[in-house]
Amino acid sequence: MGKGKLAKFADMASYPHVFECPYSVVDEVPFEMKGRWGKEFFHNDRPLVLELGCGRGEYTVGLARLFPEKNFIGVDIKGARMWTGATEALRAGLPNVAFLRTNIEIIDRFFGENEVSEIWLTFSDPQMKKPTKRLTSTFFMERYRRFLKDGGCIHLKTDSNFLFTYTTYMVEKNGLPLEFSTTDLYHSVLAEQPDTEDARILGIQTYYERQWLERGLNIRYMRFRLPHEGLLEEPDVEIEMDEYRSYNRSKRSSSVTSK
Repeated sequence: MGKGKLAKFADMASYPHVFECPYSVVDEVPFEMKGRWGKEFFHNDRPLVLELGCGRGEYTVGLARLFPEKNFIGVDIKGARMWTGATEALRAGLPNVAFLRTNIEIIDRFFGENEVSEIWLTFSDPQMKKPTKRLTSTFFMERYRRFLKDGGCIHLKTDSNFLFTYTTYMVEKNGLPLEFSTTDLYHSVLAEQPDTEDARILGIQTYYERQWLERGLNIRYMRFRLPHEGLLEEPDVEIEMDEYRSYNRSKRSSSVTSK
């Protein structure tokens, strides 16, 4: 029998690699480790990578196993889900993994200037009706600039055509350097060149990703850079909405397009 939410939260309260700082706790109180994750927690100066909206933490753990030369922090507000990855990392004794339970809207409170090298956005809610809530919106890009290194890398991996199209327009509108983009990751050039460093990401599939693949949905992936300079602007385009909201849920709105 699986553990209930209260038991999972009790477990994580004792995990040395889990930090719980939701709105109700952090408020305006400074986070003492901001700018010092490498020195005080990981005890090295390796590149720091965030997965925002990490869910169960499977991808964070998978990346940490594939790239032991980097440090990884999975961020999400839903602790009961995060418990899965946090427990796996603890049992595996992975030294380059941590988890932060907090609201992504305040993510810039936890990391110092130029402290983060890369950001992963894996299967984020496309937020088809709320542009400022999309994790690739200029609203969030401005926050990422506060702690991401100049020209730092942002990865988007999604089943959502809406979010992928929106992000493509956002990147084009702002002239952000686009390094790679595909609407079908597992039939892309990366799959044709399995021995390359970039292709290593094909070896990680989350539980829900496998469900989407079984349903015949393409997995989309792009990687772009975020320079510090320049005013960011939202794209003003109508985009066809996804026919579904998320796995096993129908779309709530009858609208066909959205900005």
